Amino acid sequence: MRSIDIAHPEGLRRDLPPFRSGDTVRVHVRIREGEKERIQIFEGVCIRRKQGGPAATFTVRKVSYGVGVERVFPVESPSVTKVEIKQRGHVRRSRLYYLRDLTGKKARLRSKVRDLTALISEEEADVKAGTAAGVAAIEAETATEQAAEPSGELEASEEVEAAAETAEAPAAEEPEPKAEMKAEKKAEPEVDSSAETLAFDVSMISDAEDEKAK
Repeated sequence: MRSIDIAHPEGLRRDLPPFRSGDTVRVHVRIREGEKERIQIFEGVCIRRKQGGPAATFTVRKVSYGVGVERVFPVESPSVTKVEIKQRGHVRRSRLYYLRDLTGKKARLRSKVRDLTALISEEEADVKAGTAAGVAAIEAETATEQAAEPSGELEASEEVEAAAETAEAPAAEEPEPKAEMKAEKKAEPEVDSSAETLAFDVSMISDAEDEKAK
């Protein structure tokens, strides 16, 4: 056993994604300035990744205002809070030192589409697997409950339908007010105008005969 392993007895961190040389990454670094702390983001191409357990490191290179800047980050350092993979690079070597002599478009790496599930860390993959299993268990429980109590749901639906029918029945039997008014008008007896004119004529003739007799 090496002395470095004795100094770092804890297991390796699992919250970093499986990035490699050629990937464009964003490294979130915790910087302490006096009594304050802030997060600085360093984005560039990973040109080297050294495997060494607790002593593993990776080198990120970027060009800022025409000047190449490289930083070496310890993988197990608590100052490296987060690493994001922005783009996958298609390369055939593990150390990309030749990028130091290239500028402009020549320094660009080809990107190749790969499975996006490889861009997340092992911890996030475990969390997603656990949530998926929990959702599947909940769906199975709801399905069994629905299968175990079909009669209760049918009775409830029948009661709702019966209540709806009883509510609609009196509304259909009640006649409209306009129809009632028309029926009352038709039921009223019509006055015979011819009988009234005949009675008036008879009274006029009788009055004329009385005057002649006088």
